[in-house]
Amino acid sequence: MGSAVGLEDQKLLSLPDYQTSPLFDEKERIALRYADAITYSDQDVGDSLFAEVQKNFSDDEIVELTTYIAWENCSSKFNRALRVESQNLWQRKG
Repeated sequence: MGSAVGLEDQKLLSLPDYQTSPLFDEKERIALRYADAITYSDQDVGDSLFAEVQKNFSDDEIVELTTYIAWENCSSKFNRALRVESQNLWQRKG
């Protein structure tokens, strides 16, 4: 999906290093930390992280971001449980 909306391949490939990569700005890092906190069972969205989210996103944006993260988590769990393999929809450009 990222490629379809114009996200550069290098940025997609740098996602594992988003916290230190110069390709991500602070707002993107906050959104990705928020996604990690929602996604990983050993994490939680603490008060300080949520305060950062609220400082950088409107209420509507927070709802949209949270909905998208939850949808992707649901989809991932659903596919894993049913042994649905990757469809390899993303391919590097060039």
